[in-house]
Amino acid sequence: MPGAQRKRIMPVARDASVTQLELFFDLVIVFAFTMVTDLAAHETTAVNLLRALVILMLLWWMWIGYSWLGNVVKADEGIARVAMFVAMGSAFVIALTIPEAFHDLPGGWYGPLVFVIAYLVARFVHLWVFWMASADDEKLRGQVIRWATGSLTISAILLLAGVRSHGDWQILFWLAALAAEMLWTGFSGNDWVLNSAKHFAERYGLIVIIALGESIVSIGVGVAGLPISWAITLGSMLGLAVAGLMWWAYFDVAALVVEHEMEHATGERRVQIARGCYTYWHFPMIAGIVAMSLGLKKVLGYVGGAQGHSLEDKLYGIPLYALYGGAVAYLLALAGFRYYATHKLLIPRVVASVALLALIPLATALPALTSLGMLCMVLLAMIVWETMRYAQKRDHIRHGG
Repeated sequence: MPGAQRKRIMPVARDASVTQLELFFDLVIVFAFTMVTDLAAHETTAVNLLRALVILMLLWWMWIGYSWLGNVVKADEGIARVAMFVAMGSAFVIALTIPEAFHDLPGGWYGPLVFVIAYLVARFVHLWVFWMASADDEKLRGQVIRWATGSLTISAILLLAGVRSHGDWQILFWLAALAAEMLWTGFSGNDWVLNSAKHFAERYGLIVIIALGESIVSIGVGVAGLPISWAITLGSMLGLAVAGLMWWAYFDVAALVVEHEMEHATGERRVQIARGCYTYWHFPMIAGIVAMSLGLKKVLGYVGGAQGHSLEDKLYGIPLYALYGGAVAYLLALAGFRYYATHKLLIPRVVASVALLALIPLATALPALTSLGMLCMVLLAMIVWETMRYAQKRDHIRHGG
């Protein structure tokens, strides 16, 4: 790379780790995830849940662009550092406008338009840095051109059309923008660059950890200002246990196996694993965690006696579906994540998902705290079974023994 270009753009090494600036950026994104949870909790209807899902998908699509970019150029060096801070500012504005992304609040700027402008700024900054990074790589430059020609132009038009619409039409326009982006990206080729499998896997692992941390924050928010009691203590510990078991399900073996497969893959297969396992299969994981956070927030509010609730009150409707459905989405996504890379299906994950779905009718008839305990027990049984059933393979994967 020429000297002038090198000062502006520095490539990522094969053994690189996630930079502190990337982690800083991810913290802003997870703040936006928190705002999505708050939006969903504000009005627990199917339409509002769909709005929250659309916003979460837009956030995810923006974030994955920077996860790929950070694997090509060092995020904390040269012009990329400035670009990251600009993108971070845009992401923060996006997070702040989430409450009025679909319903403008009186006074101030028009919320939906500010949301879309901030989103597009982050996307075009990403494109600009990728364009500079591909200056000496004809293959990558061609990939960037093919991708940007349709992906950004079509989505920008549809997002802005949604701003001029209201209600269901806005949701439909924004869903169409996301569908266009995903389809175009899928058909635009596999000539992307993946310099470091270690860095890429670590980046996605960190976003999972931070999102799980956000679910713990939801527990605290659910009981904020309420007097401590045995019910709050037990509910908090159960919520923490659920988050911990979900952490175990990802990091104990699955993350290591898929990273190993990606590290040893070459050519298009390496890019396919990165895109399929991480770009796509990680979204239902994150969506599941965010949904579960909504359920946890409601459960802890119930057991703490918020808004006149009592320990005998049952969790039902969307909060219950979010709690159990979020865990199911996470487990099935983990199964798909590993299957895409290894072509081996983890049956216990599927069985646990089916069990949770089957238990939803029973959970509607039980107190909220009991429903949370039942979820925890299913996850615990799955982890214990996998740890014992695959003990030898697990030890080999984790310790090379």
